[in-house]
Amino acid sequence: MKVIVTGGAGFIGSALTLRLHQGGADVVVVDKMTYAANPESLGPLVGGPRFKLIRQDICDAGAMVKLFAGIRPNYVYHLAAESHVDRSITGSQAFLETNIMGTYSLLEAARGYWGGLPRVMKDTFRFLHVSTDEVYGSLGPAGLFTEETRYDPSSPYSSSKAASDHLAMAWRRTYGLPIIVSNCSNNYGPRQFPEKLIPLVILNALEMKPLPVYGDGSNIRDWLYVEDHVRAIQQICETGRLGETYNVGGRNEHTNLQVVQKVCDLLDELLPVDRPRRDLITFVTDRPGHDQRYAIDASKLENELGWRAQESFETGLRKTVEWYLANSDWWEPLRQKVYAG
Repeated sequence: MKVIVTGGAGFIGSALTLRLHQGGADVVVVDKMTYAANPESLGPLVGGPRFKLIRQDICDAGAMVKLFAGIRPNYVYHLAAESHVDRSITGSQAFLETNIMGTYSLLEAARGYWGGLPRVMKDTFRFLHVSTDEVYGSLGPAGLFTEETRYDPSSPYSSSKAASDHLAMAWRRTYGLPIIVSNCSNNYGPRQFPEKLIPLVILNALEMKPLPVYGDGSNIRDWLYVEDHVRAIQQICETGRLGETYNVGGRNEHTNLQVVQKVCDLLDELLPVDRPRRDLITFVTDRPGHDQRYAIDASKLENELGWRAQESFETGLRKTVEWYLANSDWWEPLRQKVYAG
């Protein structure tokens, strides 16, 4: 089994790559190696016979054609994306280029490759496009996102991901390319770049720095432990129905303020200091277009494919905090050279 993972040096991509490799697949990671990518996340695989890291921009259409011809993959897991909402507000161009045009280049390369395959390989080839629940926009106080929820993106990031979802499904319907789309809720866990909420709070709290919370902290997210997500991704790609969308969520709704408070309390337990870390919480001006609530109904995935999240938010968050405490050699270079929190 040969698989391509785009964005495989990122947070979710590296977790998926490690899982697929452990399961016996030959894995080729294609990554532009932007600020959020970290080859250290793939350290155990480097130099091994069943792993290859290719530094390449998915927007390079010619390079993508050569990639498929050289690797001849059975599956493609497409995770490469610019993903931080705040950065999309201040610099949207990179999001449109990578998330829309990069997906287009990849789809076209996959279509050309797939069209030339012998029948047996053609029938088993699969392309999984991994996306976000943010394409659905903001929920009110009740209800859940389903696969039938109308798209209503709010930010340049979510708009670019919505566009890429539509491209993927159009290539399925127009050309018959064997595509599946997944939309996930907020991921957290080990090896997440420290600009995201949970690692940012962990590391700032360790240094007793302010813990910024947008607005009044009442915005709600559904939290999904990354290992649960990559199990879902693999299962969707291998056994999901072609042309379908599957929502992946942890059924763990918490306000941003609750998340920050839980991180503080865990750190106070595991590494006590002279005052409660909750005192570091600082409310800051809310970001533009900040969606109030996300929550996913994962019933389709659960009922059709038998997937279940194994981690509650409490167990997953404890594992996450403990990992950051034990792996400063992974995050300290990022704090010093890339993003200081």
